[in-house]
Amino acid sequence: MLKGFLDSRWAVEHRGRKYHRGRLSEAIREEIETILEGELGDPRIGLASVSAVLMAQDARSAHIMVTVAGDEAEAERTLEGLNAAKNYVRHELAERLRLRRPPELYFQIDRADELESRVDELLGRAKKRRRKSTDAASGP
Repeated sequence: MLKGFLDSRWAVEHRGRKYHRGRLSEAIREEIETILEGELGDPRIGLASVSAVLMAQDARSAHIMVTVAGDEAEAERTLEGLNAAKNYVRHELAERLRLRRPPELYFQIDRADELESRVDELLGRAKKRRRKSTDAASGP
């Protein structure tokens, strides 16, 4: 009886940590978005926005997914600027969110939109090929 109680109590605690991590990652996303909008004066940082924050299980590190308007060179320059400002952003997060230990930040370019459009393009090609092969087989 006691073992079942302890197992269920720990399961609830894990669920609570998961929701806390989700709320924390959303708060971090909003704060970094605010910092990007007006507080970083680095000319390398272009028009960028935070698309997602992926927190580690222990909340000691966070991968910040950033979308950048512009070409690949612009994205790389923005990433360099963000990595240079990493400690400032981390310090600001600690103050604004009252975090004793703010997570280590790792900025990454979010290429999900590019990948999605490439997959759509490939699926469109496959449909065309399938239609052509179906038309050729049923034709003459």
